[in-house]
Amino acid sequence: MERDVDLLIVGAGPTGLFAAYYAGFREMNVAVVDALPEPGGQVTAMYPEKMIFDVAGFPAVRGRDLVNGLVEQAAQFKPTYLLGQQARTCESTEDGLRVGLADGSSITTKAVLITAGMGEFNPRPLPAGDGWLGRGMVHFVPVLAEHAGQHVVIVGGGDSAFDWALALHPIAASVKIVHRRANFRAHAATVRQVRELGVEIITDAEVLALRGEPLSEVDVKVKGGDARTLPAQAVVAALGFTADLGPIESWGLELDHRAVLVDSTMKTKLDRIYAAGDVAQYPGKVKLIATGFGEAATAVNNIAVALNPSAHLFPGHSSDGS
Repeated sequence: MERDVDLLIVGAGPTGLFAAYYAGFREMNVAVVDALPEPGGQVTAMYPEKMIFDVAGFPAVRGRDLVNGLVEQAAQFKPTYLLGQQARTCESTEDGLRVGLADGSSITTKAVLITAGMGEFNPRPLPAGDGWLGRGMVHFVPVLAEHAGQHVVIVGGGDSAFDWALALHPIAASVKIVHRRANFRAHAATVRQVRELGVEIITDAEVLALRGEPLSEVDVKVKGGDARTLPAQAVVAALGFTADLGPIESWGLELDHRAVLVDSTMKTKLDRIYAAGDVAQYPGKVKLIATGFGEAATAVNNIAVALNPSAHLFPGHSSDGS
């Protein structure tokens, strides 16, 4: 099966969703492909309940609510979503590009905008948790209510670990953090908030074993001390993740680690292929959701001119004339 669109957006995170809206505003027929089964990218997969503080116009906005708003915003132009699909191949055609998907189908498009964030990401494993995924251990907490009334042990020392602790503390029976070092990668203000709530933080410690059927206990060993047994109906293994661009790396783009190099128009070294958001790299780049929104608009406007040289780079504001 082959679809034909004006613009294919690879990545359905916040930047890709805003690009879908803006491309619709520029009267392009748009498809959005993402390997994840839901729109929202890393926000949906990793921190849907987290409050985000750096989106313009929102003093604070929950991740899930931000994604829902972006989907609603784009919906007025009816983009096609191809979710749970991986973009694998990309080849030039006479008047554009053909992108092959994992299911064997393909999309012919006049241009591609890569908004793949950090690419495909996989959680770092908890050695003692081997075989426990889905049996009491999770890497992400998409629905807080599932852990209401539970004793929860969070393993990790980064932002995600402390964010989950803040979010779960009001509803869980107890929350404890276990970290293998005394120092944390998490933001100092978040660490302070968690301490002020009285959450126990066990440092210089490792998880030895998960026990019970269903899960009921976790054995923890503190360096230079005795092992402890903690009650736990849930373990959140928030140990970070590894990421790569997957098949996109074979497209012939100019890469800098996991990022795609672009110019000031967000164009890559390949004709008709652009990038925006965390996946795009240029001197002075700052990786924020807010940055991605601006880059999406820049990319789409320059794509519009590339596809139709008589089009205006700046079409006016979306609030004009209505």
